[in-house]
Amino acid sequence: MTHLRIATFNLENLDDHPKLKPPLETRIAVLRPQLMRLDADVLCLQEVNAQRRRHGEARQLLALERLLAGTPYANYEQSATHGGDGKPADVHNLVTLSRFPIVRTRQLLHDLVAPPSYQLATADPSETAAASVEWERPILLTEIEVADRPLTIINLHLRAPLAAAIRGQKLDAFTWRTVPGWAEGFFLAAMKRAGQALEARLSVDRVFDDAPGAMIAVCGDFNAALDEMPLRIIRGAEEDTGNGALALRSLVPVERSVSVDRRFTVIHHGRPEMLDHILVSQDLFGCYRHTEIHNEAIDDELVGHAEVRDDPASYHAPVVAEFALR
Repeated sequence: MTHLRIATFNLENLDDHPKLKPPLETRIAVLRPQLMRLDADVLCLQEVNAQRRRHGEARQLLALERLLAGTPYANYEQSATHGGDGKPADVHNLVTLSRFPIVRTRQLLHDLVAPPSYQLATADPSETAAASVEWERPILLTEIEVADRPLTIINLHLRAPLAAAIRGQKLDAFTWRTVPGWAEGFFLAAMKRAGQALEARLSVDRVFDDAPGAMIAVCGDFNAALDEMPLRIIRGAEEDTGNGALALRSLVPVERSVSVDRRFTVIHHGRPEMLDHILVSQDLFGCYRHTEIHNEAIDDELVGHAEVRDDPASYHAPVVAEFALR
C-alpha cells in the first residue's frame, strides 16, 4: 500500500528583491514550517514569482529555491508554468512538486478554449468592434507515476471576482467612475474566470477520454466556494448535468469530510470562506482517507492589509488530503 498526501498552498507573491518588505528571510521563517507540517508527497503552489540572478539573465524560481532549501521538497521533481519564452513569468507562476517521478507536464492557456469575442459597452472612448477576452493565467497539468499508476495533477489559480479594468471608467486603481463601468468590469472578470474553469474541465475530460478510471486531482486557489459557478463547471456534478451515467466523470470535493466550523482557507471581512480546494476523481476518491486544513493561524485578510505592516504570512491556509493506494 502506498500512502499519498496531496497538498495545495497559495504562497501569496513569494518573491525576493532588495526592496521587498518583509524580506524573504522573514517570510521563509513563517512559510517553511507550514510546508514541513504538510508532509506532502505532491505539493501544488500558487503565486510563485521569478527573479533574475543578474540583470539581463532569464528569470528563475530563485525565491522558491531558497524557501525549499534544507527541506525534503528541495529534492522533489518539479514542474512549473512559463511565459511565452518558455521561462517562468515574473509573477504568479504555478509550481507542482512531486516525490514521485514526473512523467510529463503541460500548461494550458487557450489551448482548449478559444478567447471569446466581446465588444465593451461602457468604454470611454467607446469601442467600435469586439475584441478577444483572454485570461491571464495558465493551468498546469502534471502526470506523475505513483505505485505504477498515472496520477494527473491539475494545478490552477482562477481569477479573483474583482472587476476588470474598463478604459475610461476608473478614477484610480481602486475607484470606479460609474456604476455601469464597474458592472461591466465585473462581468468581464466573470467571463475570464468561467473561461479558465471551462478549460480546466475540458482538460479533465481529455484525461477521462483516454482512461475512464483515471486518478485525477484538481488543486489550487479557485477564488470561489463550492456552490459558485467556477467550481460547478469543474466538478461536473450529476445534479448539474442531470445524467447519472456521467457520475464517473464528476469530481469529489474532499473538504466535505472536514467539519463545517473548520472548513475555511481564508477569512474575508470576518467571514470564513473556503476558496482553496482539492477535487478528485471517483477512482482516486476510493483511496481517500482524510483532509486537513491548516487554518489555525490565518488572519482576516482585509484587517491584515489595513492594520499589519509587512506581514510575512500568507492569508491562505494550505489544504492536504491523504490517500492509501492499493
